[in-house]
Amino acid sequence: MTKLSTTTRAALKQAFPNLARDVKTFPVRDGEEPWTLHEMEEQAALLLEEKERLEGELKAADRELSDLLRNSGDGAGDDQADSGSSALEREQELTLVNNMRDLLGQTAHAIERIRNGAYATCEVTGLPIGKARLQAFPRATLSVEAKAREERR
Repeated sequence: MTKLSTTTRAALKQAFPNLARDVKTFPVRDGEEPWTLHEMEEQAALLLEEKERLEGELKAADRELSDLLRNSGDGAGDDQADSGSSALEREQELTLVNNMRDLLGQTAHAIERIRNGAYATCEVTGLPIGKARLQAFPRATLSVEAKAREERR
């Protein structure tokens, strides 16, 4: 377990004023220990840091994509290979930006689930997602069983 700084703890109290109360209601699977406040603070801090990092990376990627799109018409005299390479670069950057947006959305959703006391509960079955699963993938919204059913479809 990592030690959280005083600044981080203050930010967590502001972002999640009911966390100390709500952590007691977050479900766990059979055989798992209940969530502790420290464990949930670590989860919340990780998600907040991830959100901030993704927002910064997304701004930079958006600028780079805008530059690529703006310069896409400056190809007078380029041969077909140069044009194809530029198109591939734009498509890769667009894919990267879209993936970052999705990840940012998932992260914001997980933060909101902590805030409203729904974290650790499967959105499909209402059963516990599992503490180990959430510690490995804090943005998870489905239990292992619900995720397996989704992937079979």
